[in-house]
Amino acid sequence: MNRRDWLFTGALATVVVGCALIVVETKHQNRTRVHELEQLRQEKARLDTEWAQLQLEEATLAHHGRIEQLARDKLGMSDPQDTQIVKVPAEGQRKGAQ
Repeated sequence: MNRRDWLFTGALATVVVGCALIVVETKHQNRTRVHELEQLRQEKARLDTEWAQLQLEEATLAHHGRIEQLARDKLGMSDPQDTQIVKVPAEGQRKGAQ
């Protein structure tokens, strides 16, 4: 082999090693991305479950029967009678008004 053949072989070997390193790096990046994707899918599933639970909780808290019961028990409210008249004082006549 002459000098030219050795240079060609050396250059070719360098290109092959470089390509191999690029393949290794690409596979590593791919595995990393697949792992990240799986973690994000798990996080999405967890958040979807939490969202469904929050919607259920909101529906439960906003249920008309519950709100009516709280109004009766905690605020002392009741259904108005047909003849019941409630007088609301004017703005200047309320307690604490100056």
